[in-house]
Amino acid sequence: MARPEPRELEVLKTDNLTPHMRRITLGGAGMASFPADQASAYIKLIFPTEGDARPLMRTYTVRQHRENEIDVDFVIHDTVGPASQWAVETQPGDRILVGGPGPKKLINEEADWLLLAGDMTALPAISVNLQLLPDNARGYAVIEVLDRADIQELVKPDNLELIWVVNAEPDPSGQVLLDRVKQLDWLDGQPAVWAATEFQSMRNLRAYFKQERQVPKSHLYVSSYWKMGSSEDQHKVAKQKDAETAQ
Repeated sequence: MARPEPRELEVLKTDNLTPHMRRITLGGAGMASFPADQASAYIKLIFPTEGDARPLMRTYTVRQHRENEIDVDFVIHDTVGPASQWAVETQPGDRILVGGPGPKKLINEEADWLLLAGDMTALPAISVNLQLLPDNARGYAVIEVLDRADIQELVKPDNLELIWVVNAEPDPSGQVLLDRVKQLDWLDGQPAVWAATEFQSMRNLRAYFKQERQVPKSHLYVSSYWKMGSSEDQHKVAKQKDAETAQ
Protein backbone atom coordinates (compact mmCIF):
# COMPACT_ATOMS: atom_id res chain seq x y z
CA MET A 1 0.00 0.00 0.00
CA ALA A 2 1.37 3.39 -1.01
CA ARG A 3 2.11 5.83 1.75
CA PRO A 4 -0.29 8.78 1.91
CA GLU A 5 1.07 12.11 0.83
CA PRO A 6 2.12 14.41 3.67
CA ARG A 7 -0.67 16.70 4.81
CA GLU A 8 -0.28 20.36 5.74
CA LEU A 9 -1.37 21.12 9.29
CA GLU A 10 -1.77 24.41 11.07
CA VAL A 11 -0.33 25.34 14.45
CA LEU A 12 -3.36 25.97 16.66
CA LYS A 13 -1.74 26.41 20.06
CA THR A 14 1.62 26.28 21.88
CA ASP A 15 2.14 25.50 25.55
CA ASN A 16 5.16 25.02 27.81
CA LEU A 17 4.27 21.92 29.84
CA THR A 18 7.49 21.88 31.87
CA PRO A 19 10.89 23.63 31.57
CA HIS A 20 12.08 21.09 28.99
CA MET A 21 8.86 20.04 27.25
CA ARG A 22 6.76 22.16 24.89
CA ARG A 23 3.43 21.05 23.40
CA ILE A 24 2.35 22.08 19.91
CA THR A 25 -1.28 21.51 18.93
CA LEU A 26 -1.77 20.94 15.20
CA GLY A 27 -5.02 20.91 13.24
CA GLY A 28 -6.83 22.57 10.39
CA ALA A 29 -8.27 21.30 7.12
CA GLY A 30 -5.47 18.77 6.67
CA MET A 31 -6.87 16.73 9.57
CA ALA A 32 -9.87 15.71 7.43
CA SER A 33 -7.86 12.78 6.03
CA PHE A 34 -6.08 11.92 9.29
CA PRO A 35 -7.17 8.49 10.61
CA ALA A 36 -9.06 8.32 13.89
CA ASP A 37 -7.64 7.24 17.26
CA GLN A 38 -3.93 7.80 16.60
CA ALA A 39 -2.62 8.66 20.08
CA SER A 40 0.84 7.00 20.44
CA ALA A 41 1.28 6.60 16.67
CA TYR A 42 4.31 8.29 15.15
CA ILE A 43 4.34 11.08 12.59
CA LYS A 44 7.06 12.69 10.48
CA LEU A 45 7.41 16.45 10.71
CA ILE A 46 8.89 17.83 7.49
CA PHE A 47 10.97 21.00 7.68
CA PRO A 48 11.96 22.91 4.51
CA THR A 49 15.62 23.51 3.75
CA GLU A 50 17.43 26.01 1.59
CA GLY A 51 18.46 25.33 -2.00
CA ASP A 52 18.31 21.80 -3.39
CA ALA A 53 18.83 20.03 -0.07
CA ARG A 54 16.10 17.55 0.68
CA PRO A 55 13.70 18.53 3.48
CA LEU A 56 14.53 17.49 7.02
CA MET A 57 12.21 14.91 8.57
CA ARG A 58 11.93 14.34 12.31
CA THR A 59 9.89 11.63 14.03
CA TYR A 60 7.51 12.43 16.87
CA THR A 61 4.71 10.73 18.79
CA VAL A 62 1.08 11.80 18.74
CA ARG A 63 0.55 12.54 22.43
CA GLN A 64 -3.19 13.19 22.24
CA HIS A 65 -5.69 12.99 19.41
CA ARG A 66 -8.97 14.86 19.55
CA GLU A 67 -11.41 15.54 16.75
CA ASN A 68 -9.58 17.60 14.12
CA GLU A 69 -6.41 18.19 16.19
CA ILE A 70 -3.37 16.45 17.66
CA ASP A 71 -0.85 17.34 20.36
CA VAL A 72 2.88 16.80 19.75
CA ASP A 73 5.31 17.20 22.67
CA PHE A 74 8.90 18.36 22.05
CA VAL A 75 11.86 17.99 24.39
CA ILE A 76 13.68 21.34 24.55
CA HIS A 77 17.40 21.20 25.37
CA ASP A 78 19.79 24.10 25.90
CA THR A 79 21.25 23.24 22.49
CA VAL A 80 18.31 22.95 20.11
CA GLY A 81 18.06 21.09 16.81
CA PRO A 82 15.86 21.96 13.81
CA ALA A 83 12.69 20.42 15.28
CA SER A 84 13.00 21.84 18.77
CA GLN A 85 14.03 25.23 17.33
CA TRP A 86 10.84 25.19 15.28
CA ALA A 87 8.83 24.21 18.35
CA VAL A 88 10.30 27.13 20.32
CA GLU A 89 9.68 29.70 17.59
CA THR A 90 6.43 28.58 15.94
CA GLN A 91 3.23 30.52 16.56
CA PRO A 92 -0.48 29.83 15.95
CA GLY A 93 -1.22 30.21 12.27
CA ASP A 94 2.08 28.72 11.11
CA ARG A 95 1.91 25.61 8.92
CA ILE A 96 3.97 22.45 8.63
CA LEU A 97 3.93 19.31 6.48
CA VAL A 98 3.24 16.11 8.42
CA GLY A 99 3.74 12.57 7.15
CA GLY A 100 2.10 9.45 8.55
CA PRO A 101 0.75 8.40 10.93
CA GLY A 102 2.81 5.24 11.36
CA PRO A 103 1.91 2.22 13.51
CA LYS A 104 1.35 2.47 17.25
CA LYS A 105 3.88 0.74 19.49
CA LEU A 106 2.02 -0.44 22.58
CA ILE A 107 3.10 -2.73 25.39
CA ASN A 108 1.83 -6.32 25.28
CA GLU A 109 -0.93 -6.38 27.89
CA GLU A 110 -1.07 -10.19 27.87
CA ALA A 111 1.29 -10.47 30.83
CA ASP A 112 1.24 -10.87 34.60
CA TRP A 113 2.90 -7.49 35.10
CA LEU A 114 4.33 -4.62 33.07
CA LEU A 115 7.53 -2.59 32.95
CA LEU A 116 7.88 0.60 30.92
CA ALA A 117 11.09 2.63 30.79
CA GLY A 118 12.32 5.62 28.85
CA ASP A 119 13.74 9.13 28.84
CA MET A 120 11.89 12.36 28.03
CA THR A 121 11.75 11.59 24.31
CA ALA A 122 9.66 8.54 25.20
CA LEU A 123 7.50 10.32 27.77
CA PRO A 124 4.65 11.02 25.30
CA ALA A 125 4.50 7.37 24.20
CA ILE A 126 4.78 6.06 27.77
CA SER A 127 2.02 8.45 28.84
CA VAL A 128 -0.37 7.07 26.21
CA ASN A 129 0.58 3.47 27.05
CA LEU A 130 -0.20 4.07 30.72
CA GLN A 131 -3.49 5.77 29.95
CA LEU A 132 -4.65 2.82 27.81
CA LEU A 133 -3.85 0.11 30.37
CA PRO A 134 -6.67 -1.71 32.18
CA ASP A 135 -7.35 -0.66 35.76
CA ASN A 136 -5.96 -3.94 37.15
CA ALA A 137 -2.55 -3.61 35.47
CA ARG A 138 0.43 -3.68 37.82
CA GLY A 139 4.14 -3.08 37.52
CA TYR A 140 6.43 -0.11 36.99
CA ALA A 141 7.14 2.87 34.76
CA VAL A 142 10.66 4.30 35.10
CA ILE A 143 11.10 7.68 33.39
CA GLU A 144 14.28 9.75 33.16
CA VAL A 145 13.81 13.53 33.10
CA LEU A 146 16.21 16.46 32.97
CA ASP A 147 14.86 18.32 35.99
CA ARG A 148 12.50 17.67 38.89
CA ALA A 149 10.26 20.35 37.40
CA ASP A 150 9.85 18.15 34.31
CA ILE A 151 7.87 15.55 36.27
CA GLN A 152 4.30 15.37 34.95
CA GLU A 153 1.00 14.14 36.34
CA LEU A 154 0.15 10.99 34.37
CA VAL A 155 -3.00 8.90 34.21
CA LYS A 156 -2.13 5.32 35.20
CA PRO A 157 -3.50 2.24 36.98
CA ASP A 158 -3.33 2.43 40.77
CA ASN A 159 -1.06 -0.61 41.08
CA LEU A 160 1.51 0.58 38.57
CA GLU A 161 4.31 2.44 40.36
CA LEU A 162 5.65 5.56 38.64
CA ILE A 163 9.37 6.15 39.26
CA TRP A 164 11.06 9.37 38.12
CA VAL A 165 14.83 9.52 37.64
CA VAL A 166 16.21 13.08 37.55
CA ASN A 167 19.36 13.35 35.45
CA ALA A 168 20.40 16.77 34.16
CA GLU A 169 23.20 15.54 31.89
CA PRO A 170 22.83 12.79 29.25
CA ASP A 171 25.07 9.84 30.13
CA PRO A 172 27.20 8.57 27.20
CA SER A 173 27.52 5.17 28.89
CA GLY A 174 23.75 4.75 28.91
CA GLN A 175 23.71 3.42 32.48
CA VAL A 176 21.30 5.75 34.26
CA LEU A 177 18.03 4.05 33.35
CA LEU A 178 19.53 0.57 33.52
CA ASP A 179 20.89 1.15 37.01
CA ARG A 180 17.46 2.22 38.27
CA VAL A 181 15.66 -0.64 36.50
CA LYS A 182 18.03 -3.13 38.12
CA GLN A 183 16.94 -1.85 41.55
CA LEU A 184 13.31 -2.86 40.94
CA ASP A 185 11.82 -5.87 42.67
CA TRP A 186 11.29 -8.33 39.83
CA LEU A 187 7.71 -9.48 40.28
CA ASP A 188 6.40 -13.03 39.94
CA GLY A 189 4.99 -14.22 36.64
CA GLN A 190 5.54 -13.23 33.03
CA PRO A 191 6.45 -9.57 32.51
CA ALA A 192 5.94 -7.49 29.40
CA VAL A 193 8.55 -4.79 28.78
CA TRP A 194 8.34 -1.58 26.73
CA ALA A 195 11.42 0.66 26.62
CA ALA A 196 12.53 3.56 24.44
CA THR A 197 15.47 5.85 25.05
CA GLU A 198 18.87 6.96 23.73
CA PHE A 199 20.76 4.47 21.54
CA GLN A 200 23.39 3.27 24.04
CA SER A 201 20.87 3.18 26.86
CA MET A 202 18.60 1.10 24.62
CA ARG A 203 21.37 -1.41 23.96
CA ASN A 204 22.11 -1.76 27.67
CA LEU A 205 18.45 -2.25 28.55
CA ARG A 206 17.93 -4.72 25.71
CA ALA A 207 20.86 -6.86 26.83
CA TYR A 208 19.56 -6.88 30.41
CA PHE A 209 16.00 -7.82 29.49
CA LYS A 210 16.96 -10.44 26.91
CA GLN A 211 20.01 -12.04 28.49
CA GLU A 212 19.68 -11.59 32.23
CA ARG A 213 15.90 -11.55 32.56
CA GLN A 214 15.16 -13.67 29.48
CA VAL A 215 12.05 -11.73 28.51
CA PRO A 216 10.72 -13.41 25.36
CA LYS A 217 10.51 -11.49 22.09
CA SER A 218 6.71 -11.64 22.20
CA HIS A 219 6.72 -9.58 25.39
CA LEU A 220 9.64 -7.24 24.65
CA TYR A 221 9.69 -3.92 22.79
CA VAL A 222 12.95 -1.96 23.03
CA SER A 223 13.77 0.95 20.71
CA SER A 224 16.13 3.90 20.51
CA TYR A 225 14.54 7.27 19.75
CA TRP A 226 17.81 9.19 19.33
CA LYS A 227 21.59 8.81 19.43
CA MET A 228 23.86 11.16 21.31
CA GLY A 229 25.93 13.30 18.94
CA SER A 230 24.04 12.11 15.84
CA SER A 231 21.42 13.54 13.53
CA GLU A 232 18.22 11.59 12.91
CA ASP A 233 19.61 10.33 9.58
CA GLN A 234 22.82 9.14 11.26
CA HIS A 235 20.79 7.54 14.04
CA LYS A 236 18.69 5.69 11.45
CA VAL A 237 21.85 4.17 9.94
CA ALA A 238 23.11 3.15 13.39
CA LYS A 239 19.76 1.51 14.17
CA GLN A 240 19.87 -0.46 10.94
CA LYS A 241 23.38 -1.72 11.62
CA ASP A 242 22.46 -2.56 15.19
CA ALA A 243 19.39 -4.51 14.09
CA GLU A 244 21.55 -6.59 11.74
CA THR A 245 23.95 -7.63 14.49
CA ALA A 246 21.61 -7.81 17.51
CA GLN A 247 21.13 -11.26 18.96
